[in-house]
Amino acid sequence: MAHAQTALALTLVAALLCAAAAGTPTLGPLARQSAPRLAQHSRTAEKIEAPESLLRLRGGFLGGGSKAKSVYSFSKDGSDGDATMKPLLGGKGANLAEMCKIGLSVPPGFTISTEVCNEYNKAGKKLTDAVWTEVLAALKKVESQMGSKFGDPSAPLLVSVRSGAAISMPGMMDTVLNLGMNDEVCEGLAKKSNERFAWDSYRRLLDMYGDVVMGVHHSHFEEALEELKEKKGVLTDNELDANDLKELVAAYKEVYKKAGKEFPTKPEDQLRKAVEAVFDSWDSARAVAYRSINQVSGLLGTAVTVQTMVFGNLGSTSGTGVLFSRNPSTGENKLYGEYLIDAQGEDVVAGIRTPDPISTLQDVMPVAYKELLENVNKLENHYHDMQDIEFTIQDQKLFMLQCRNGKRTGPAAVKIAVDMYKEGLVSKDDAINMVESGHLDQLLHPQFADESRYKDRVIGRGLPASPGAAVGQVVFTPEEAEAFKAQGGAAILVRAETSPEDVSGMHAAEGILTQRGGMTSHAAVVARGWGKTCVSGCQELAVNDKAKTMELGGKTYTTGDWISLNGNTGEVIEGRETLAPPTISGDLGTFMGWVDERRKVKVFTNADTPEDAAEARRNGAQGIGLVRTEHMFFASDERLMAVRQMVMAADTTARKKALEKLLPFQRADFEGIFKAMDSCPVTIRLLDPPLHEFLPNGEMKDVCQMMANELELSVDAVTDKIAKLSEVNPMLGLRGCRLGIVNPEITEMQARAIIEAALNVKAAGGNPIPDIMVPLVGSVPELEHQAGLVRRVAEEVFAERKDRIEFRVGTMIEIPRAALIAGEIAKVADFFSFGTNDLTQMTFGYSRDDVGSFLPTYLANNIIPKDPFQVLDRHGVGQLIKMAYDNGKAANPNLKCGICGEHGGDPSSIDFVCGVGLDYVSCSPFRVPIARLAAAQSVIRSEKEGAAK
Repeated sequence: MAHAQTALALTLVAALLCAAAAGTPTLGPLARQSAPRLAQHSRTAEKIEAPESLLRLRGGFLGGGSKAKSVYSFSKDGSDGDATMKPLLGGKGANLAEMCKIGLSVPPGFTISTEVCNEYNKAGKKLTDAVWTEVLAALKKVESQMGSKFGDPSAPLLVSVRSGAAISMPGMMDTVLNLGMNDEVCEGLAKKSNERFAWDSYRRLLDMYGDVVMGVHHSHFEEALEELKEKKGVLTDNELDANDLKELVAAYKEVYKKAGKEFPTKPEDQLRKAVEAVFDSWDSARAVAYRSINQVSGLLGTAVTVQTMVFGNLGSTSGTGVLFSRNPSTGENKLYGEYLIDAQGEDVVAGIRTPDPISTLQDVMPVAYKELLENVNKLENHYHDMQDIEFTIQDQKLFMLQCRNGKRTGPAAVKIAVDMYKEGLVSKDDAINMVESGHLDQLLHPQFADESRYKDRVIGRGLPASPGAAVGQVVFTPEEAEAFKAQGGAAILVRAETSPEDVSGMHAAEGILTQRGGMTSHAAVVARGWGKTCVSGCQELAVNDKAKTMELGGKTYTTGDWISLNGNTGEVIEGRETLAPPTISGDLGTFMGWVDERRKVKVFTNADTPEDAAEARRNGAQGIGLVRTEHMFFASDERLMAVRQMVMAADTTARKKALEKLLPFQRADFEGIFKAMDSCPVTIRLLDPPLHEFLPNGEMKDVCQMMANELELSVDAVTDKIAKLSEVNPMLGLRGCRLGIVNPEITEMQARAIIEAALNVKAAGGNPIPDIMVPLVGSVPELEHQAGLVRRVAEEVFAERKDRIEFRVGTMIEIPRAALIAGEIAKVADFFSFGTNDLTQMTFGYSRDDVGSFLPTYLANNIIPKDPFQVLDRHGVGQLIKMAYDNGKAANPNLKCGICGEHGGDPSSIDFVCGVGLDYVSCSPFRVPIARLAAAQSVIRSEKEGAAK
């Protein structure tokens, strides 16, 4: 600001305009400097964020009780709400009320509840007169507290209108500042304070109100501003004087006229339309997308907070800023943030001026800085978590505008949790709950060093199917991916969609990009299992396999072109982006030790190779819950040739001959896995998929010719055999235990390979613990047949080797009928493993491979709340699991039970499993730490709920 103000004038402005909400979202690029923190103290309160608490808070109104009020006031004189009321008041409103209660300098205001947002949307985007009457009454209360009046030029009150949901959604919804301005109010404000400040505040309102409320895009106002700065020969906004800003206000009004809009001059009209616009922003595309990506559901909507404005743009003794109480990237216990002198909140993130690091505020405004440090420590001690804080300094006086639990990286989350426990701020259980599954995901997958650097090179977006970051050269076939890896290169496998035949190339690739497929597609499932970055369902992508080209972002890419994938966001980036390796904090081992102390269920892994098993064990796996033997057949051309010979065999003799070739491969694989998981149980599933999955993809004529050449058979013989293998619905056809019953020699070969491998490892001094699992059982005789065959082969091997090992035979419960008769099956089985992928598929009647055609519509219309292939359906599939578990344990008390589908790595599903009482969950190697954490958090949650009851 160009004008210095007298102390008397500023004192008058402070008295008249003491206010709230400078409107700062979260920080953009934060300053790298930081400031020392004061000492921490003891714990005083608990955070409550669960939306379910709304029912208790409102005396049962949602369940049919009498309705409470819609508007909740807050000020230094008292607050109607508190921090426990986030479901009703949103995080912003609840925390403002709480900050008032603990004595911080918070400008007065009021919050319109999330229930009003819900009712507003149900009523066709209409705000009722009853609610508006409450709003005006709350506004009168603020006027009385401030000694000023909304719309009165002689003593003007200006307010901000801001959003705030129960769960933080930074930047996803709208804010309007400086409401209550018009020409008369601006003139009055200019007389009472200073002219430049008044016109600066007015032009800001016209810009924000036009963009948020009237649908006039911000870029039009920005163009007018840039034209004026060029005309005046200045570079920044704060170089414009009062007359310049008066000219800018006139230019902004012209922007309205050109858009066919008219700025409302009555302050009450401004306020009502602004409140409605913030409610509307709950359903904005970005807010809906954010909730979908972060799986946020069950909320009523956003609250709206109306708060007295305080002004950081009054001159050199005023400013505004955003800070974190600890470093959100590293967790270091130092202030981390930025501020600007003579600015309002949006200036900090707009990039027009470069903010200063928060540490330098100590030199500029030492008194305000000291109070800020005290408030930061008070808030951390009160909320027991790292805080994200917005503040404004008006004429050297500090005002706190917002606090919330700050977003943080995975490394920071672990360090903050460990440090706060050591500082005595939180209990060990609270520390465990401070870390989210996504935080551990970040620790275990490579990430991009700086995501802001590539935003102008994003060429497409798909589904973030598997987290992490990958950089490589485009390839279009599995063979190319393997060749690149063999030569020390890095490949991104690009496919229209993947199939089981692609697994070798998928394993060799750094990342996978598909045109079709969802979050539970083959590519997604396999990629997550291997910790591979995957972006699936990129609908803008056009893949031409014959030409070996892909079109995306208006460009054509060929083999060898470099691209990068962000598996956390679904972004596809042109070129090579810099990677940062997984960051394993020194505190992670300490933290995971606490986790293991609290959890009750064991955590196993799904692993098909010794390398996967070793990785899982390093991540804390206590066994293997699923070895998929069919994946081993794709490990080399020699194996695949033997499998295809087995598939195409004309009789049992030919089939056994092919199986003899596979036996040493299987035995060697099992030996490697047993060694990697020494003294831990290893559950090996017998061959499950239909045999046609081992044949090449392509046109029937081409496949038959290829197979004939490969196996030295006639084309007619191959064509006839493939025709016999053809099924209308192969997922319900000859697969699983049916395959072993129709072709018992397959089960015999696999049983022999398992037992011989175990005996070999034992002879070498190891301690193998094999569990042999029969898939897709739907009746007791099916399991009796296969279990009997396995035990017979085992006895034959024991006799041959003159040695024995202990082993168990069990089944995968993945057919609803098996769950219904589990009590009978348990009399034959040593263990149950719930295969929740197929159990979900068969219970819903949804094809997992085709669900993408309707599931997005179902989710959007809340026909089902979650994708049942990602989050276990507790009311249907979950009840089958519980019934099977209860009946199975009743019939066989020694029965071991667990789950091994995709749900084994999902925290919500793990919570259900813990409640049922299962012995273990099994997930991909890279999700083992996440499962360990979820299991511990489930125990803590259950104990708290029990204590509350």
